[in-house]
Amino acid sequence: MGIVVIGAVFVDIKGYPLSTYIPGGRNAGRMEQVHGGVSRNVAEDIANVELRPTFVSLVDDSGMGQDVIDKLENHKVNTRFIKKVPDGMGTWLAIFDNRGDVTAAISKRPDTTPLIGLLAEQGDEIFADCDSIALELDLEKETVKQTLKYAKKYGKKVYAAVSNMSIAMERRDFLQQIDCFVCNQQEAGLLFSDNYDHLEPEEMCRVLAGNVHSANIPCMVVTMGSKGAVFARANGECGIVPAKKVDVIDTTGAGDAFWGGFLHRMLALGKAPEALTVDDAADCARWGNATAAVCVTRRGAIPAMPSLAEAEALLAE
Repeated sequence: MGIVVIGAVFVDIKGYPLSTYIPGGRNAGRMEQVHGGVSRNVAEDIANVELRPTFVSLVDDSGMGQDVIDKLENHKVNTRFIKKVPDGMGTWLAIFDNRGDVTAAISKRPDTTPLIGLLAEQGDEIFADCDSIALELDLEKETVKQTLKYAKKYGKKVYAAVSNMSIAMERRDFLQQIDCFVCNQQEAGLLFSDNYDHLEPEEMCRVLAGNVHSANIPCMVVTMGSKGAVFARANGECGIVPAKKVDVIDTTGAGDAFWGGFLHRMLALGKAPEALTVDDAADCARWGNATAAVCVTRRGAIPAMPSLAEAEALLAE
């Protein structure tokens, strides 16, 4: 059945300036509206690197909701566990500067409580035969609990990421039950009640190793944009993986692309997270960096998601 990805769907509304961006001023520009959401993006990204994910989620009971399903099916994502409900999709509004970085954003989260009933009714069918689970940690707490219960019941590995760390912080007790957790540098600071924005990779790696060991988190990866990524395990092992140098156009979806590439390599290695060597973990992070690097060279999170061949070509350079 492949990997099961469970999370929310968003509609991304993005604004790009046509000339020099003026913070706080009026800017002429253009707008784009695309399907989004961390887990939705990751499901498509995993499919692009030739895995066959099953996406468990909600969409609006509307034409746009059906569009989300149709596009995922075109990428060979299993959509039979996507449920149509009122207010099933969120909205993310973002403004970008001339470097392709987000300068401001606000989001309206969808009502994901119907996932609780979906998992209660079909959880055994969803999880019994899957290879592993990719979970959005800031879903309803009951949904996270249900997913971890099924993972334990069927002996499945769980990999997690976040779209809103302020919500996920309320779920931090679950991190000890998650085999590998991925977030960015700012999110890591929120999680550990500190500010890591100024840290270089070497210092970030050392700090992460200490925090992961103290919190008994099995494995954690922190992405650092153009500086690459660092990883650490509860046993004290850690490492740094530099980023690929590319010309950045749009950073939207880079974290999602990283997670997709990381998961692809993790599953391809065929090892449980606790059996990974330091070199294995670094290899997974290199794949994450490569897929993220391809993603940021194109505009738009979803259209920018790379294929397996594109990621392999960048890794070969």
